[in-house]
Amino acid sequence: MSFYIHQGDNWTDFTWNDSALSVLLGKVRNLQGKLSGKMEMLGFVLQQEALLETLTLDVLKSTEIEGEFLNVKQVRSSLAKRLGMDIVGLVPSDRNVDGMVEMMLDATQNNQNPLSSQRLFDWHAVLFPTGRSGMYQITVGAWRTGVIQVVSGGFGREKVHFQAPDTVLLNQEMEVFIDWFNAEQNLDPVLKAGIAHLWFITIHPFDDGNGRITRAITDMQLSKADGNQRFFSMSAQIQKKRSKYYEILEKVQKGTSDITIWLAWFLECLTEALLNTDIILEKVLSKARFWEKHRTTLLNDRQHLMLNKLLDDFEGKLTSSKWAKMTKCSSDTALRDIQNLMSKGILKKEDLGGRSTNYELVM
Repeated sequence: MSFYIHQGDNWTDFTWNDSALSVLLGKVRNLQGKLSGKMEMLGFVLQQEALLETLTLDVLKSTEIEGEFLNVKQVRSSLAKRLGMDIVGLVPSDRNVDGMVEMMLDATQNNQNPLSSQRLFDWHAVLFPTGRSGMYQITVGAWRTGVIQVVSGGFGREKVHFQAPDTVLLNQEMEVFIDWFNAEQNLDPVLKAGIAHLWFITIHPFDDGNGRITRAITDMQLSKADGNQRFFSMSAQIQKKRSKYYEILEKVQKGTSDITIWLAWFLECLTEALLNTDIILEKVLSKARFWEKHRTTLLNDRQHLMLNKLLDDFEGKLTSSKWAKMTKCSSDTALRDIQNLMSKGILKKEDLGGRSTNYELVM
């Protein structure tokens, strides 16, 4: 019978070794400062583009950690609509996409609003609009009423990695957590994000969706730590290190209230997330440089549409038949559009060739 951290007396009186974390925390704070400086130089429009890229990555990767894969175009469109951004190629989005987007935006854009049980219930309700998780009916918009275990292995070979606190304790446990989260403490806001993540995921107060809501709470606190705008994705980094993430959680949840190893891992993960923002920034800046280069080039509406798609989230190879289908024009018109762009040095034929001719952007 395993002993879990939440079974100890005053289990949330967490302790950690400041000297063991100081270098890691200093590196995070330094990277946050550098990123903030870079973003201020971009201007509002490019900041919004970077924010859209970051939030799209956040929503996609937070669900992928749970084994669910959302449509990237739907996620991007849902976010753009709610952020009031005018982008090309908007598509309708499913309810499960909109629910994840609504929760993430409420957590990060309204991060100064206090957390409450009702706010958490609202987040949970938009994640499960049908009242079901897959085939199973669950309690939605309220604390769970059953036992929660994290289990792996097939039938007869199950291994219990973690068991959450009993349901009779949930009201009290969540009241303490929410009061702590809303209160001002003499605590670095980045460390607070790490503690909040571990604390909430350990309580596991819902039938399902605990991981996604945990990451929303983490992003909410990290947004506060970053001065209300966050241009990196912690969820994307956790998804890359998914196995290690669950391994370190299990170790800490079966340990004592000294959570130094968890906070060290959290800071290391955050460091890598901050370093990876260069990829997002380069994509945004590359797009901006492209349109600056071609700001006086005469283009028709179909060409504008397709060039933006190629710069954003185009899937597969560009062919004249794809062009015709996506712009709802004839094959001849599509070929003329492409040839016109080739004459202007914007598109070129791919070297690989093959059965059909493919085209690519000249950046």
